Amino acid sequence: MKYIFVAGAPGSKWSSVVKNIYWSKDLDHTDYSEKRTYYHDASGTLDLMHLGAYFDPGMEFALPEKLDALNRSQLENIFDQPFVGTGTRIIKSHLFSEYIDFLRVTFPEIPIIMVDRGDDACLGWWVKCGHFDITYPLYHSYFKDLRTMSEIIKRQNAAIRKAAKEYPGQIPETNLQLARMLGIKTPTREYYQNYAESDIKVTLI
Repeated sequence: MKYIFVAGAPGSKWSSVVKNIYWSKDLDHTDYSEKRTYYHDASGTLDLMHLGAYFDPGMEFALPEKLDALNRSQLENIFDQPFVGTGTRIIKSHLFSEYIDFLRVTFPEIPIIMVDRGDDACLGWWVKCGHFDITYPLYHSYFKDLRTMSEIIKRQNAAIRKAAKEYPGQIPETNLQLARMLGIKTPTREYYQNYAESDIKVTLI
């Protein structure tokens, strides 16, 4: 398994889902660097919440707004840029939310993690986490302003909910269950996450 794709709208807490499986020994961590981290205290304590490469229009590893304008080989060239190691690579993009059908056809063997959370909760959490002052990844280019961000969140959440109905998958309750469903070694207990307690729904297809 070369990749694991992760899709979620801004503020969906999808980065926490990634963080809590990221340190599995089966994954390639070579996209990690200090410049690709972001700490915030939205939960009440200063925590590392963003880590590793993000792929989206206007971000460090830029994708076109029309993802389906690229073929598999072209996408793999972008996905592989921040990695130099071995193991499965987590590729996370907000844009994936709107291209689940395309990803299923183009990468039929790759699992997709979809993270769903209420629209207002997403926007409120994203603002609380730093909004356009978030230093990694950078949101100001493609997402532009709060009105645009709100519209994109609604669109991406709707796309994820539609895909969850069209592609019945597995619904893990914790990150440990998700790791087992993915067939990767579970991370240490310090990364334990209960999705209901985090106010999110995770679907694996």
